Amino acid sequence: MTEQKTSTVNVPEFDGRALSSVRKFDSNQLPANTPNEDRRSAATCLQSKGMLFGVFDGHGGWACAQAVSERLLYYVAVAMMPKQTLEELEKCMEHGRPILPILQWYKHHADFNYRESASLYTNHLRVFWQELLDNEEHDEGMSPQEALSCAFKRLDADISLEAQVPLSSDLMKSTAIQVAFAGCTACVAHVGTDGIHVANAGDCRAVLGVQNGDGSWSAVPLSKDHNSQNHAELERIRAQHPPSERDTVVTDDRLLGVLMPLRAFGNVRFKWSLELQQSILASLESGVDLDSLNLYQYTPPNYLTPPYLEVTPEITYHKLRPQDRFLILGTDGLWDEFASEEAVRLVGEHLSGIHLQAPVSPSERKLKLGQMHELLLKRRARASPALDTNAATHLIRYALGTGEYGGLSQERLASMLALPEDLARMYRDDITVTVVYLNYDLARSRHS
Repeated sequence: MTEQKTSTVNVPEFDGRALSSVRKFDSNQLPANTPNEDRRSAATCLQSKGMLFGVFDGHGGWACAQAVSERLLYYVAVAMMPKQTLEELEKCMEHGRPILPILQWYKHHADFNYRESASLYTNHLRVFWQELLDNEEHDEGMSPQEALSCAFKRLDADISLEAQVPLSSDLMKSTAIQVAFAGCTACVAHVGTDGIHVANAGDCRAVLGVQNGDGSWSAVPLSKDHNSQNHAELERIRAQHPPSERDTVVTDDRLLGVLMPLRAFGNVRFKWSLELQQSILASLESGVDLDSLNLYQYTPPNYLTPPYLEVTPEITYHKLRPQDRFLILGTDGLWDEFASEEAVRLVGEHLSGIHLQAPVSPSERKLKLGQMHELLLKRRARASPALDTNAATHLIRYALGTGEYGGLSQERLASMLALPEDLARMYRDDITVTVVYLNYDLARSRHS
């Protein structure tokens, strides 16, 4: 299988401040778009506790997903820091000294950053922590739940602002415009010693893998998809606009008939007033690549009472238990191919090496010979040995190559991987998966 940015990272059991709830994590990506519009992030918080994992699904290009994957975890970590640590950061900046490391990143060698925008990103992160320093209630730092919510909204506000203000170079300005007019969904997990907080905006997904007493596996959803299949989400959006727009806010399962996710970063075409959009695009100087911005001249239909889109995340907390074995974070390219339960079963059986089969039921015992043969083929397909040590790669392999009987079809996998670039996107989406293995011994000692 052609692997893209595959990695397995073992995490030290003791990180210097507390026992870690994460044993290791596996990650992999397989693009359908050229270039890949998905991104992912993983880091340990060095000035506060816990680890952060994120998957980001870009649309309208990769620019927004790239910026959010670089920046969001910093905003979360800074929001969790106590005031005393923020004061140290500010002193270092004032006196030109190296600042305290905020995150320990786990990056693949092929990952890259917006180097030309690094100073802008640092300056806006600094403005954020300066405002936290001015807040009298910020003494101990925010809880993970507060920090995640604040970070999502603050970064999106900064992305919007950066597209509106003068910047020092044409390249920086062009990047800021592309980031703001493109978009991305995000699902971020903070794994602490006691539990997991998941913040989700859009249609990426977080699912917990739980091992039952009989050795079987159950999926516990830690996020809800924000799309037209989520009726509560539809009603939330409709309630924000006049009754006259009830039938036009979401049409053909898309926001204003255009956008599938109903929460996202960037996408200022669904947030700014028409006047602001037109004035920003009209003010661009010749140094900005206008050809790449033609897409942004398009106005969604029935654009009457913006904003129509926000990035406020829905946050879930799960207290860790001994039976909680792993967390799967995946972009919607994975969930287009799998139900959550199937993904958990595949990772669980990959982890344990045991393929549980239900006993033959009374009705199955009455099957005719041909039907019994088909049942046995299905059971044999499910019990085939894993080809990959990396569970994320294992999931992607089965997402593309599951055959008629539920097992791996090498022929189907080969044909899906051999699709030319211009056809691949018609058959599947970019897929990004991170599997986080949890330290269930830590949860067991707490429950004993």
